Amino acid sequence: MNQKQISSHLKKLETELLSQKIRNNPEKLKHLLAENFTEIGSSGKVWTKRATIESIKNKSFIHTRIKNFKLNLLLENVALVTYYAHREKAGKNSYRSSIWIFCDNEWKIFFHQGTLIK
Repeated sequence: MNQKQISSHLKKLETELLSQKIRNNPEKLKHLLAENFTEIGSSGKVWTKRATIESIKNKSFIHTRIKNFKLNLLLENVALVTYYAHREKAGKNSYRSSIWIFCDNEWKIFFHQGTLIK
């Protein structure tokens, strides 16, 4: 994959992670999140893979749009993505960043952080 293809693919995966279809599917989430996945939520709380999956299953869903998606390849198999997330009908917006790793012939999210903005 070239950089443009990687960017398009990771944007698709980030969009999926924000979708109700994936968020309500623990098996799909387990597959997309790396084993040692960590998230720092906007509250400052640190989440593990297991806690993240438990926390978001059956949680009410608010449609979120991604804007200004940017890819930064740190290594051939490590990517940093940043973007602006707009949660429609919630009045909550955030800047988000994720680190993705390419292993076993697929991309998995390793780290995620969201920072609320007004």
